Amino acid sequence: MPEEVEVSAPRTRNRWGEGDRLRGEILDAASRLLSELGGEDGLTIRGVARAVGIAPASIYQHFTDRSALVEGLLEYEFARLRAAMEAAEASEDPGDDVGRVRALVRAYCQFAMDNPGHYRLMTANGSTRTSPDARPKGPLLDIVDLVTAGFARCDAAGHPLRVPADRAGVIAFVGAHGRVALFHNSPRRGGAASVLPFVDELVSLVFA
Repeated sequence: MPEEVEVSAPRTRNRWGEGDRLRGEILDAASRLLSELGGEDGLTIRGVARAVGIAPASIYQHFTDRSALVEGLLEYEFARLRAAMEAAEASEDPGDDVGRVRALVRAYCQFAMDNPGHYRLMTANGSTRTSPDARPKGPLLDIVDLVTAGFARCDAAGHPLRVPADRAGVIAFVGAHGRVALFHNSPRRGGAASVLPFVDELVSLVFA
């Protein structure tokens, strides 16, 4: 439980105007604890405060309650995921549009495999639907849109798709999510080697 996390040394007090730094430290500590716990159920204000080296009251200056902390953590984790995906895409040859979209999906899966507790929290709370007929919204759908944009660039560059780009993005996301879920639920996980080659095959199947 997070209450059992000990702090090796008192935290140095931030100077005036460094509140954003403390907020970042709180979210970073919450992220580490979430990784250790494997899920959000044991995440508490007191545990996060102890991990940072501050009093619980200091957290309430940034997050009104545990729900607000979890909401902030979601935003933090989706920003980490998007940064990882964009960095992977940027590492590819700018002229290799297929390689860039493949890198996006691979980075998504790698993040999910490396952060199972975070991933469960993100996929369970990453989208909302205002009405039955409305398109879902939220940071998870923004990630799907990032992949969709990659497929749209491929199509525009002369790499035809079997389906429209928006459908290609959904197919790639749903397929990758399903494979990662099987990985997480398997008692005999095979590591990244059992997931990333599937991503390459999945992306290839989307092209005509």
